[in-house]
Amino acid sequence: MPELSVSISSITAKKRRPQEALLYGFIYLLSGGAAALVVCLIVYVLAKGLPAVSFAFLSSAENPILETVGIFPSIVNTLYIVFFSLLVSVPLGVGGAIYLNEYAKNRRLVRLIEFAAETLSGIPSILYGVFGYVFFCVLLKLQVSLIAGVLTLAVMVLPILLRTAQEALKAVPESYREGSRGLGAAKWYLIRTILLPCALKGILTGILLSVGRMVGESAALLLVAGGSAMYMPQGSVFAQLSRSGSTLSVALYRYAASRGDNDTAFGIAAVLLLIVVLLNLLTRFFAGRLEKK
Repeated sequence: MPELSVSISSITAKKRRPQEALLYGFIYLLSGGAAALVVCLIVYVLAKGLPAVSFAFLSSAENPILETVGIFPSIVNTLYIVFFSLLVSVPLGVGGAIYLNEYAKNRRLVRLIEFAAETLSGIPSILYGVFGYVFFCVLLKLQVSLIAGVLTLAVMVLPILLRTAQEALKAVPESYREGSRGLGAAKWYLIRTILLPCALKGILTGILLSVGRMVGESAALLLVAGGSAMYMPQGSVFAQLSRSGSTLSVALYRYAASRGDNDTAFGIAAVLLLIVVLLNLLTRFFAGRLEKK
């Protein structure tokens, strides 16, 4: 046995070529460069933005009379839009992926829907904003409000959720399905107890991508949700959703592009970055708890 292991190692050693080592080194170099770029970007934004962040900055609203700056309404509006958009889009995206992958018999129709979803994923966000304004604000008479922004962003991220969930379900080994059918398990029992838990990481990846796109969206929300950030949240959640309001990304655009206040803009960027990191950590925490169960 030792002679066999030595011969196998010698064979594998002979197959290694200098070109392969050079290629691996190039891949590692590119990966390290991309990681370093992300780290530098995060450090730069936090270094420029954190000095502008204070308790008053986070807990108050903008007051043009007193010339004070506050982003608390924008923080609340951002959390509202992210939560309710996911509440609408995640069941539709995951349910559609389950149907296309497990129930649909017409493969031509499935390929057509997949092509449409991939095409919609690459459409510029301003087109979603125009669609949301015409359909939700004008035709459905929701006016320019947060609820119109919620529905517009739900439509925007639905193709991403659909495709990522579908690919996650396709990655589940076929032997799991065959073994479940051999034991006489029902279709929905197979999906609920085997397929969805196995595809959970892929589905969560789609959710994280969707959250990142929603939090950073500004063009579409300027059209459908408005840009006001001077009113503190009042009344019920539904009363707040029926009003217009700016998210953090819209407020960042207003301060940086319209007013030229780069210090406040970097402060908002730092808060936005921390919120995205916190949401990602919470999502991974709950995913770990679900996997343990």
